[in-house]
Amino acid sequence: MRSEQICLSQVKKIFSIGENKVEALGGVSLSIYSGEFIAVMGSSGSGKSTLMNILGCLDIPTSGNYSLEGLAVEDLNRTELADLRNTKLGFVFQGFNLLPRTTALENVELPMSYDRHCRIANPRKSSIEALRHVGLENRLNHEPNQLSGGQQQRVAIARALVTEPAIILADEPTGNLDSHTTLEILELFQRLNREGLTLVMVTHETEVAEYATRLVELRDGRLLKDEAVLTPRNAEEDLKRVAS
Repeated sequence: MRSEQICLSQVKKIFSIGENKVEALGGVSLSIYSGEFIAVMGSSGSGKSTLMNILGCLDIPTSGNYSLEGLAVEDLNRTELADLRNTKLGFVFQGFNLLPRTTALENVELPMSYDRHCRIANPRKSSIEALRHVGLENRLNHEPNQLSGGQQQRVAIARALVTEPAIILADEPTGNLDSHTTLEILELFQRLNREGLTLVMVTHETEVAEYATRLVELRDGRLLKDEAVLTPRNAEEDLKRVAS
């Protein structure tokens, strides 16, 4: 039986802009279970970025409750939130966010330098293994400007994986990639998901969301849709079809 990893209960987020208050999230309740691959959709201003910031412990709700693997996030201080991000969550961004003039291996090692508890016994070995897992074992010493966009995103995914997180949060991870490279990244995500990793991916592209197992859609800060994708598209098969 799958365990509940994330539980949002009536989460609201209100921003103050001058004398005005803007409600970015208006009472969102959502449960995410281990091994799910969820696509979060919504137009600009729908609240999906605010939701991802809260899920990633980069922001806290104005009201409501957020539980991450049994921990009440709103009760944690700044140091505890940082530890939670470093141990439970992995982040993948649209712009890759790799350090320039720094090798792929060094980029992947970076999160472990913030691990106050030294959970990873051998950071170098773990980083090499993470890069091997995403198919870049022959690019360890390449800098970002020596890599294609798809390879850079794979380095970013390896960096997210290296701390052995429970959940990967991916914000428009294919937004800067061409259609073929998008399929390659989605194939990697589906493989990681089959291995048991939970993924939450923000995308504005319906055709990308079709590769997830569950679709969540926001509108005006509220949950508009939450439904299973009955037959997710298979990125591996689509790649073979494109190649033939």
